[in-house]
Amino acid sequence: MMIELIAVLTAVRGDIPQVMTIDHGRQLPSGPLESTHRSLQAGVRAWVERQTGHPIGHVEQLYTFADHDRILSSTQGRMIAISYLALTRSHAGETGWRDWYDYFPWENCKSDEGRTSLALIERLLCHWVAGMGHAAERVRQWQRCVSLFAIGDMVAWNDELVLQRYELLYEAGLVAEAGCAPDRAVPGQSMHHDHRRILATAMARLRARIRYRPVVFELMPEAFTLLQLQRVMESLSGVHVHKQNFRRLIMQQQLVEETGEIEERTGGRPARLFRFCGEVRQARQFVGTKIPLVQP
Repeated sequence: MMIELIAVLTAVRGDIPQVMTIDHGRQLPSGPLESTHRSLQAGVRAWVERQTGHPIGHVEQLYTFADHDRILSSTQGRMIAISYLALTRSHAGETGWRDWYDYFPWENCKSDEGRTSLALIERLLCHWVAGMGHAAERVRQWQRCVSLFAIGDMVAWNDELVLQRYELLYEAGLVAEAGCAPDRAVPGQSMHHDHRRILATAMARLRARIRYRPVVFELMPEAFTLLQLQRVMESLSGVHVHKQNFRRLIMQQQLVEETGEIEERTGGRPARLFRFCGEVRQARQFVGTKIPLVQP
């Protein structure tokens, strides 16, 4: 049995959520656990720095993948993949950063490309379900499609179901990783092995966590406007945030404090600069900060 360490290194730059990749965007930074690594975390940090030159700060274990298709051979056994989510800030001139939505365009409900992708996916899933032989199976699978992709007006979009949506598309043979022909695949860049599935898992984890803990702190500059914070939250979730509700909740929860400085370069009226309050900066585990996202 071999252990592979995989890092999903995430940043936000210019309101665009990004992931660090290697091999021209086809893989996540990864490598085997070596005897010289004193721990799993030390190993994943070493591989990220070796392959990308980018040091990582906040890191947490994401998921362990040991599916049957990770069996290498009868003699080598199964490859166990232990994935990690790391948050950082990207820097100008660094290579390897890719837009989240290059891989999952349908997850960005704010964009025209995202809405176009969703319309195409609905048609392809409808065709997939219609080709099933048993009526009960058609009903069950169509209900699944409706629930995950919010088809129709009765179901709200759940931005946290990134992995479930990708797995449904995989099952329907609509992504390149499932072996479908290029003209049958939905839009979105593929990745080697199961790395796009691992990226989907990380996106879902981060979307869930930004609602309840200020992990977004790791992605923000030291000082920021409330509009900049809102745009980062929207870019990560892929949906619009109600501006006034967002600001009221942020202030009520005492997540941020004014720096006493003004940002002049806003393209409009100068805006006050904020930073995360001292308790948040120290603990980085502030509970109960649910962000009022609205249905797109």
